[in-house]
Amino acid sequence: MNILGISAFYHDSAAALVRSGEILAAAQEERFSRKKHDARFPGDAIRYCLEEAGITLVDLDAVVFYDKPLLKFERLLETYLGFAPSGIRSFVAAMPVWLKEKLYLKDLLKKEIAAIGGIKPKEIPPLYFTEHHQAHAASAFFPSPFERAGVLCMDGVGEWATTSVWLGEGNTLTPQWEIDFPHSLGMLYSAFTYYTGFKVNSGEYKLMGLAPYGEPRYVDLILNDLIDLKGDGSFHLNMDYFNYATGLTMTNRRFDRLFGSPPRTPETPIGQREMDIARSVQAVTEEVVLRLGRAVHDELGVKNLCLAGGVALNCVANGRLLREGPFKDIWIQPAAGDAGGAVGAALSLWYEYEEKPRMVNGGDHMHGAYLGPRASAEEIRTYLDAVGAQYEELGDEEMFARLADVLADENVAGWFQGRMEFGPRALGGRSIIGDPRSPKMQSVMNLKIKFRESFRPFAPAVLAERVSDYFDLDRPSPYMLIVAPVNEALCTPLSEEQKKFFGIEKLNVPRSELPAITHVDYSARIQTIHEETNPRFYALLKAFEERTGCGVLVNTSFNVRGEPIVCTPKDAYRCFMRTEMDYLALENFLLTKSEQPAWEKDMSWQQEFELD
Repeated sequence: MNILGISAFYHDSAAALVRSGEILAAAQEERFSRKKHDARFPGDAIRYCLEEAGITLVDLDAVVFYDKPLLKFERLLETYLGFAPSGIRSFVAAMPVWLKEKLYLKDLLKKEIAAIGGIKPKEIPPLYFTEHHQAHAASAFFPSPFERAGVLCMDGVGEWATTSVWLGEGNTLTPQWEIDFPHSLGMLYSAFTYYTGFKVNSGEYKLMGLAPYGEPRYVDLILNDLIDLKGDGSFHLNMDYFNYATGLTMTNRRFDRLFGSPPRTPETPIGQREMDIARSVQAVTEEVVLRLGRAVHDELGVKNLCLAGGVALNCVANGRLLREGPFKDIWIQPAAGDAGGAVGAALSLWYEYEEKPRMVNGGDHMHGAYLGPRASAEEIRTYLDAVGAQYEELGDEEMFARLADVLADENVAGWFQGRMEFGPRALGGRSIIGDPRSPKMQSVMNLKIKFRESFRPFAPAVLAERVSDYFDLDRPSPYMLIVAPVNEALCTPLSEEQKKFFGIEKLNVPRSELPAITHVDYSARIQTIHEETNPRFYALLKAFEERTGCGVLVNTSFNVRGEPIVCTPKDAYRCFMRTEMDYLALENFLLTKSEQPAWEKDMSWQQEFELD
């Protein structure tokens, strides 16, 4: 049975193809359209999924959408009525789109799907709808390695739910309880993302990355004035300070007065105050997640926990939940945000609607999240020849040995191998890599390659069997969704003078023998590399280890600021040439920057991508 899952029209549109319970393909539309967080109908992602599965539209048995638009419209209307007359401008802005398109989403979906296959809308396969948090829960539990687990979903908002708890058993998900809009942990975090001058729905990573530079000075203020947090993790927001329910901004003037100023203007300097605010809301978020996790454990009597929803991408909170929570293990959907809803919707139909049995074999079923398209050697060669690129085509052993040498010499390389990752993280399919031992690597990658803020941290990719040699972690973390401390033996104590540093002064003080991946709080966002899911990246790490004795590489996404992760050889070559990357590995083709034809140095190309 072939099932197509779709998420679309809000942000991070995506498609997924599930055949008899197995995820064959999944991709975000942004990778094809080159518009980050693209919300449009995922036509290109659907075409890719069908091609990867070797089928056409008429071979599908079902299409399932990750949301119930009528319930969402009900929430929209009730919210506006509840806050009236406040929010009239937002109401007037939202209504035309709903009345023209979203209320008739079923017809719109049929029309768009039919256009892909060149058929009539009435000829498409049966169309189904899951609820938003149901799709999140399905994406978290059904691919997980657990037969029985609690499931915690946390995001901005679905139809009504912002936080929901489920019990997963075999092929069933039983809802337990939920917290409804406007009381939302995701919205709270996004409100502070907005207030500190970052972009909502993409800048939350920056807020989390900024937090270690600050002090938790505003925790009591947040807990006393903004959120009423109970012992079991349930909470209630004081909506007097927020504008997102009915307005065009996240916070209001009363919020400004509470914190002493208007929101930071985007792209202006970041001060100690923003760092302290980031640290404070991060601390509150971690406390909420920990309390929710403990409540799920106590109420359901489960040993394991699954997580999904945008808040589940907060890898610092995840790390604390793993270390300090009551669970034997946790598993997080790598595409935890709305994109993952496409996978969850399809799996929900297979297991819950079709009532098919679920097999658990001790591993997860996401195939390492390598679910996107790959490029053949012929495709790569044809493109490189067309643009006059200079390259060498090498065998595997020579390729890995050469790259190990150039990385050990503090060069930076683009790494384009195998299938593209599904979800927001580059996991060794479309990555930029470097030597974590280099004290200059973080600033070089941030400022000369990624063109982004200097404080942004980088992640280590580590051989799975060696993770405990470098980090305080005793289990796999294949999706870069767990933050853990760097082993104390590798850490460099601060001098008395360095301990007095504040804010960004902390940035250039090496914290460990792996300074490029060690955060200022001596932690790291870890990805374990497994030979069975990514043999080529594993082989490169082994070659680097043989060359240097270090089984770790810096791994960041292959893109520049505001650009989606590269999808094709063309995307990769253009990014390589526009930045100060030194080498590019496209499968078995190795390119050296100094040997390439001249490239226009005009930086106006950055206008292609809206800054995130």
